[in-house]
Amino acid sequence: MTENNLQNNIIPVSHEVTIFAEPIFNIGNFQVTNSLLTSWLAVLVILALTLAIKLKLKKIPGKLQNIFEVILEGALSLCDQVTNDRKLSLKIFPFVFSLFLFILVNNWLGLLPILGSMGFVVKEGIHSAFVPFLRSGTADINTTLALSIMVVIGSNLFGIVTIGLWKSFNKYVNLKAIGSIATKIRKDPAVLIVAPITFFVGLLELLGEMAKIASLSFRLFGNVFAGEVLLASMSAIFAYIVPGPFLFLEIFVGLIQALIFSLLATVYFTIASQDHREHEEHAKEVIVLST
Repeated sequence: MTENNLQNNIIPVSHEVTIFAEPIFNIGNFQVTNSLLTSWLAVLVILALTLAIKLKLKKIPGKLQNIFEVILEGALSLCDQVTNDRKLSLKIFPFVFSLFLFILVNNWLGLLPILGSMGFVVKEGIHSAFVPFLRSGTADINTTLALSIMVVIGSNLFGIVTIGLWKSFNKYVNLKAIGSIATKIRKDPAVLIVAPITFFVGLLELLGEMAKIASLSFRLFGNVFAGEVLLASMSAIFAYIVPGPFLFLEIFVGLIQALIFSLLATVYFTIASQDHREHEEHAKEVIVLST
């Protein structure tokens, strides 16, 4: 702060992108942050869009309906490439596509210059900081962590419904493999090697489920947050014209990150719906051949 500013009582306002979401207001003891507010707005945007399409549904589709039919058909075909089963795709698709839309709208809302310039100034001593009303929900680690936990838990619940509780449990704690030692050791001595390996692999998969949460949440948060920091830095340095290309770049990155997250969710749901018996038999054949 310069001497002239101190004499004129002018306090410079900083516009910094913090790693945490800033509080906007409270509802009782519940604190509403700008990222949460953006997430609510994203839900309203998606709801308004779906209602607009539903109210205008016709046997002969109009332009808007035709565009979304093409998008849905393309997205479903992409889901088929992961699952290799249309019936399975139809079960998974409503969830993963809703997830895609929520993340995409959240990513793009945080990039809108008009919305990003709306906010209020918070004074702390001789310093003042600008707090925007809206910040991309996916630029908040709490949101991406919640989405990741929902995907991992949801995929395991989907596996339980699809292949049963016992088979899903044995993917992680393979008691069946250990129990097979006593019944198969006479006919197949290789079970002494295969069964412990299979049991250990199951424990590794349990750790892998926890790693999925960290991988999904930090990948999405890191890319979206880095994009907001880049745009804020370019806007502060070069004002209006130069940040334009970076804005279009981040729009593309927002689309890619939403696509990656939803595709990974599709992969996790597909894996959870499959029995590991074929993989165990294949591993057994490989070990027998090697011995």
